[in-house]
Amino acid sequence: MKTKSLQKKVENQIMDSYEAMYRLAYSYVQNENDALDIVQESVYKAIKNSASVTQEAYIKTWIWRIVINTAIDFIRKSQNEISVDAFHDKGQEDKYCDFDTIEALKALDEKEKTVIVLRFFEDRKLREIADILNENENTVKTVLYRGLKKLKIKLAEGGTVL
Repeated sequence: MKTKSLQKKVENQIMDSYEAMYRLAYSYVQNENDALDIVQESVYKAIKNSASVTQEAYIKTWIWRIVINTAIDFIRKSQNEISVDAFHDKGQEDKYCDFDTIEALKALDEKEKTVIVLRFFEDRKLREIADILNENENTVKTVLYRGLKKLKIKLAEGGTVL
């Protein structure tokens, strides 16, 4: 009985967060179709493994972690493939943010990119980000500061200043 109610709560959280999950996935892959695939895979994983959630309060954080891990896995798998469709899909991409920012974000390591996306694109609080990443809040602050510093340098090199 408890598993059914927990699964229902996971499903409700997914429905409430679907658009935000898409934006998070998109921030990693910068492609609408790939982001939708990541969200779909994340939803499947969340529903399939809903029994592994131990506390109701952590459902949202748990789902975000699944999306982040699925996006990172997707990127790792696709780095070794060259897709002909990638050249044709450029016109179909969302305009999530400007091109310079997307390119500058690519220069950051995964943790810095994740922290910046969660903080500024998804308006997450530092405490929430720390929970999602299973890190200390001070560690998140340090990663955020270091990432912003690199981002500012990268944008300045491209002629765009924050």
